[in-house]
Amino acid sequence: MRRLSDGVEAALHCALVLTGLPDGKVLPGKSLAELHGVSETYLLKHLRALTAAGVIRALPGPRGGYRLSRAPASITLLDIVEAIDGREPAFLCREIRRRGPEQTKDPCAYKTDCFIKSRMLAAEDAWRDALRVQTLADLVRDGETLIDERNKEAISAFVQNAQR
Repeated sequence: MRRLSDGVEAALHCALVLTGLPDGKVLPGKSLAELHGVSETYLLKHLRALTAAGVIRALPGPRGGYRLSRAPASITLLDIVEAIDGREPAFLCREIRRRGPEQTKDPCAYKTDCFIKSRMLAAEDAWRDALRVQTLADLVRDGETLIDERNKEAISAFVQNAQR
């Protein structure tokens, strides 16, 4: 429907990794950045956005880090997308139908919303509804079958060594 920022991808991957943390454990932002091969500064901006949206919790201090704020089944993909890219609609109607030299300036001619706007917003609602019903728990299930065993072991070992 719309182009999502690169931060959405990073946030989804980080949230997925955090699903595997044992209770009471955290992962430092530096470790999450290293695991995903992105700059720490770049990732911390997105981790702050996830924290502000209540998707993850940040524990400060030298032994601090990040963990999920609630169960993976209660965190939707839409929660993550909106935390990073915002809730604003992708389509913004600027009412260009009223601007042309031959267009009437009579406001009564425009009593209803632009039908193009209506269709675009309906499509975006469908897209958001699809993300709203998919959760981190769904990604965990996908990962169980779609991530190569060697990669699962490498990620698990990395998380085991980096967690606090």
